[in-house]
Amino acid sequence: MTNVKIVALSVDGAVRVAGEGDLFAGLSSIEGLEIEAGIMIDVPASECEGEAAGPAYAVYVAEGKFRGSLADLRAAVNVREDVLLEGFEVSVVDPELSSDEKKLLVMDVDSTLICQEVIDELAGHAGRAEAVASVTEQAMRGEIDFEHSLRTRVGVLEGLSEHVVDEVAARIVLTPGATALVEAFLERDYPVAVVSGGFVQVLKPVAQRLNLSYARANVLEIENGVLTGGLLGDIIDGQAKKDALQEWAKEEGVSKDQVIAVGDGANDILMVEAAALGIGFNSKSALAEVADARIEIQRLDAVRHFVGL
Repeated sequence: MTNVKIVALSVDGAVRVAGEGDLFAGLSSIEGLEIEAGIMIDVPASECEGEAAGPAYAVYVAEGKFRGSLADLRAAVNVREDVLLEGFEVSVVDPELSSDEKKLLVMDVDSTLICQEVIDELAGHAGRAEAVASVTEQAMRGEIDFEHSLRTRVGVLEGLSEHVVDEVAARIVLTPGATALVEAFLERDYPVAVVSGGFVQVLKPVAQRLNLSYARANVLEIENGVLTGGLLGDIIDGQAKKDALQEWAKEEGVSKDQVIAVGDGANDILMVEAAALGIGFNSKSALAEVADARIEIQRLDAVRHFVGL
């Protein structure tokens, strides 16, 4: 029998949300699963300076044993569509992630740590917002090559003043719950890192504000106070995100079994797959299909329930 932890998070906009008894009954009806303990928690709405307002949500956390592997149980849960689990996104995780062993949290930035897609914000100043947003969406869905799409989008920024970058950085809004999530890890001396296909000029003040352990992103080329439409150095693509995760885990001495990754787009797939727990945050279908767990509510601090913080 395999020890399992189940985290059921309510979904934004659900017409009906199952009760605690429904969830217990629905999960207990899965062949081979024995629920030993469970609790329903109502989490209030969040308001924090620098963040968007976050909705209230419900979470049901249960532990038990399953006659099979974690992957087997995830497959069994994913095919369930009955009313006993209605209104919840049910994820199965390893209970060892809730141990006191040192952890590493690695997150994407745009549409994960922050509410905006920075390239789209910059493109708005160049009068190309609609065209660039369409390319961004295709890249996040994995329909086009990330590096090619990034260079194409950055190219339209040629001629913008670097002051525009500062203005966009000043207007960054954190995702609801971002501050609480980061603080929950840092308070236990667990490092928190972010790696972004966006730009270090915008990410740096965010990283400083949150006291992040590591931050890595692409570098916009600026000459004489003006964006050239080019980038400096290596591109932070999906492979670079995975490499950063593995580099930081080694540097911090964190076991690969205690690494958590959170992202929302196709560019995060390799990073999410490399983590012990890969979480899709309101993610596009390409990432949702491979993620170990999913959050379908605009509350980043919901990540804490998966690791017992």
